[in-house]
Amino acid sequence: MREVMLSVVMTTYNHERYIATAIESVLRQQTDFPIEIVIGEDCSTDRTLNIVLDYQSQYPEAIRIVRSESNVGWRENYRRTIAAAHGRYIAMLDGDDYFTHRKKLQMQVDLLEANPDVGMCYGRSERVDENGTTTIYPEGECETTLEAMLRRNPAENCTVVARKELVERYYEEIRPAEHPEWLTDDLPMWLWFAANSRYMAIDCPMSVHRVLTYSVSHNPDYRRKIEFVDSLYNISLWYDERYNDSKMRHELLTTKHNTALWVLSYNGGVGEYIRRWRRDVKEYQPIIKNIASYGLFAKKIFWRMWRKTKR
Repeated sequence: MREVMLSVVMTTYNHERYIATAIESVLRQQTDFPIEIVIGEDCSTDRTLNIVLDYQSQYPEAIRIVRSESNVGWRENYRRTIAAAHGRYIAMLDGDDYFTHRKKLQMQVDLLEANPDVGMCYGRSERVDENGTTTIYPEGECETTLEAMLRRNPAENCTVVARKELVERYYEEIRPAEHPEWLTDDLPMWLWFAANSRYMAIDCPMSVHRVLTYSVSHNPDYRRKIEFVDSLYNISLWYDERYNDSKMRHELLTTKHNTALWVLSYNGGVGEYIRRWRRDVKEYQPIIKNIASYGLFAKKIFWRMWRKTKR
């Protein structure tokens, strides 16, 4: 077996429209070290598996497939594919995203090799929606502190390269499978890295992240959107308590509250808005002094009145 420096961990389910682009973007990478692509194929119901098998037949030394007889779900597929990787470093890439910078992996491995105390590095991504609209993420500076990441995750999955030994430690210590309420696996991992090592950013676009309406993080249903954002803030609160002495508890709970009410100021009934306000006040009493929630309530009333005049 050849020694592999880096494994690209690619999880996929029903990505027949995108998986070839993802694989090709890895094959085009220019590196002076060997890489492998480990694809977790989770019993797709479309042609994804056929496409993956075709690429494996063309590149048998570079591509391995992790699969099973039944669907295991996104979290277990992610975990088992990482476990199957042989590389010293792991690059993340979902089957509907792709690399754009041809030296992405080389630059990131060079950075990690030169900085043994850095556990992971990331870059900017291009977010592309289904209409072809592109935005650069993150906006502003690529911040690299735990408190900055508790406020906002700057690292898209498709831009990250991390040390595998630390990824394995994360799974041993945090055991994310015991947190089904966490609706994502990347933010908990990145927060763990920020708390237990250094992480650095390369300030240039490296990858494309597709913003698809069926995904958990970009679901158009407002209740699903609130559920996902609540999950992100709950993850941050968990890490803030464990690694930051709850220094940001007030800020995180207030922002979580305001974000949910902002969404509800445009969607749902008045009763739903009030129920959410009461729930949050019961959870954290100081929120009752939060002026923004009353302003958003007034906005909701005027919004409903305006919509009635347009009918």
